[in-house]
Amino acid sequence: MSNFTLYIGNKNNSTWSLRGYLALKHAGVEFDEVLILLRPTIDRKKLDLLTPTGKVPTLKHDEQYIWDSLAIGEYLNDLYPEKSFWPDDISARAHARCVSAEMHSGFVSLRSVMPMACHSQFNTPEVSDDLKKDIERVIDIWMDCRSKYGGKGPFLFGSYSIADMMFAPVVFRFKSYQVKLPEILEEYCDAIVMHPAVQEWLDDADPNDAVEPDDR
Repeated sequence: MSNFTLYIGNKNNSTWSLRGYLALKHAGVEFDEVLILLRPTIDRKKLDLLTPTGKVPTLKHDEQYIWDSLAIGEYLNDLYPEKSFWPDDISARAHARCVSAEMHSGFVSLRSVMPMACHSQFNTPEVSDDLKKDIERVIDIWMDCRSKYGGKGPFLFGSYSIADMMFAPVVFRFKSYQVKLPEILEEYCDAIVMHPAVQEWLDDADPNDAVEPDDR
């Protein structure tokens, strides 16, 4: 048995679980997965029994619990700095941390109106001012990163990093809800979807765990 265990929700829908999963995959460590059903109803008893906060994802490493996606990425970066979870350049690293933290704490309208369903496709929702602001901000972030670092590789900061893990669920949101993007950002989205760890996630995601656009 691995000394890493990741507690996650349904793979078709759980955005934060995806981020924690991608961090572990990037670390290249073996880990056990424990699925806690979030749909159609939350298995609250199991959540409370297995995780300190009753939320997913939670990473258990020996007797240590880490119960936040960004904290999981940072913890694994501390354990395996040779895996380059962040850009090497200090300025690019600060930039990557800023956009990752912004994704972590913001974009409330985007999260609410466009829930992730990896294998589903919906009509573009009515775009309120708040949703428009969120979508435009994501596009601005991505365009800025790709213009500055695109010569170093296909991801936001050239090489794959925690920033890409944080924005991976947004890629699926934009694809599901058919958000129009500049060609350079379509290419970025394709690079995320084709990443081997993302493909493994998709292979295991049950399309029957669909979410309707008004299902928050």
